[in-house]
Amino acid sequence: MSIIDSSLKYTPEHEWVKTISDTEILVGITDFAQGELGELVYVEVNTVGKKLRKGDIFGTVEAVKTTSDLFVPVGGTIKEFNEAISEKGGDQPGLINDDPYGQGWIVRVEINDPAELDTLLSGDEYLALLQ
Repeated sequence: MSIIDSSLKYTPEHEWVKTISDTEILVGITDFAQGELGELVYVEVNTVGKKLRKGDIFGTVEAVKTTSDLFVPVGGTIKEFNEAISEKGGDQPGLINDDPYGQGWIVRVEINDPAELDTLLSGDEYLALLQ
């Protein structure tokens, strides 16, 4: 059974969103997604500073057997890539496996339109999607 944090919002593509201010969010992949991918060995984000539309690819996660695209859940500018999981920083992509909703966040985004957050799934809606 996957862990769901009811304080977060979710996408059907298995990203989670945590609101950190009126204009900023953290984005990561869900416990379900990291479990399906297995041990993560590399995370690539080369969109820092770029303005993206909802659904655009902002990076990839690579596991031992597969690579998966990451989609920005709402439109905005990628402000930061989590240094702890970055190859140039702490190089610990396994933090996503160990703590997907905490230290394993992937990017910080300055959002264009806070109303877009209302289009995301609640924890219960995401859990229903998994069943």
